Amino acid sequence: MKKLQVGQLKTNCYLFAGAIIDPGDDFDYIYQTILDLDFQPKIIIATHGHFDHLLAVNELKSAFNIPFYLPKKDEVMLAWYRKSCKYYLGFDPGLPPQVDKFLTLQGPSLHGTEVIPTPGHTPGGICLYSQKDNVLFSGDTIFAGGAVGRTDFPYCNRQDLEKSIKNLLKLPDETIVYPGHGEETTIGGFKQLYKNHAY
Repeated sequence: MKKLQVGQLKTNCYLFAGAIIDPGDDFDYIYQTILDLDFQPKIIIATHGHFDHLLAVNELKSAFNIPFYLPKKDEVMLAWYRKSCKYYLGFDPGLPPQVDKFLTLQGPSLHGTEVIPTPGHTPGGICLYSQKDNVLFSGDTIFAGGAVGRTDFPYCNRQDLEKSIKNLLKLPDETIVYPGHGEETTIGGFKQLYKNHAY
């Protein structure tokens, strides 16, 4: 597993088991790292549809001729891709990435990971869990320090997020959590701090 911090919003992109997870920007950096590691990418997966997790998708799709997967319920996010990027980062990223397959969460696994639905921060947010490797890629659902994803956008749902978090807390305490921003934690470590964290 390789973690790369990319873009102005310091999104965590991960290279894991043939998957490029949340390539949020800095195509050149991701591309060169893949070559340096002799990593063999087979798929691009976004944990949710926010632009800061998608900015390098188009170039990576073209460079490696691999498909891009996005949760179906976050398809609406693509309509705001350019506007959101202009608002937050001040530049036009061009057309949103073309999705090759929408995740409907009917399948139990994706490239060696279990897809766990975690709506709340966005309607279709997911986490990717590998029991074998004892890791969870949590996107913007949970973070180190007991923090959780924002729920102040119109499409967010705080109650859904709380349900999603309760579901994640059923995982083993020693599970290593790799979030969409910031440092890693564990389910146990998050659980202790989340109890007293206001959001």
